[in-house]
Amino acid sequence: MITIPLAAEDASLVLSDAVMEHFSLNQQVRPDQAEAGGQLFARITRYEIFVEEATGPRPTDRRSRTHYTPDRQAERKEIRERFALGLHYVGDWHTHPERMATPSPIDRFTISDCSRRSTHKLTGFLLIVVGNGSFPECMHISLHDGGSASGFVGSLRPWWTGDAAGMVHINIPRLEWRFFRYLALEERTKRTQEPQ
Repeated sequence: MITIPLAAEDASLVLSDAVMEHFSLNQQVRPDQAEAGGQLFARITRYEIFVEEATGPRPTDRRSRTHYTPDRQAERKEIRERFALGLHYVGDWHTHPERMATPSPIDRFTISDCSRRSTHKLTGFLLIVVGNGSFPECMHISLHDGGSASGFVGSLRPWWTGDAAGMVHINIPRLEWRFFRYLALEERTKRTQEPQ
């Protein structure tokens, strides 16, 4: 499990053990492995964005060593099914055949365009690119809102640190993310309005 404190929110972004295992199983560690990818689904509260599931790759995705195009129809079905279970789509992930992953301009455009075209109450969507090095250093995590030409809000290419409990935290010097603010507020409001 990886816990990323979001200082501006007094909250954390958490990647579950299942998500980390899924990333690990799909790393491109051999020359014959194609890029893999999918979607990220989370349970969101005021204090935590808990990324519980990473989907994909699917048999209907188009994949090569350096290219990944998801089956968009299958993705829409995943979003509907997960939403019925209380999970929210929060972004995409895919692999790169490099030790420390860096998103390409196409990667950034695609997630920013998705954020711009989608109906949602989030500040933006996550993009996680997984390299073939060791975790967590091999991952590039960024937030894209679709509001500018690149839609890029910020990235977590952090200073990774560990603690005695085995959790991994990152130090984000003065990086202010307004991450998922509206959805968390709506969730809190809904709870206070529910009959007891």
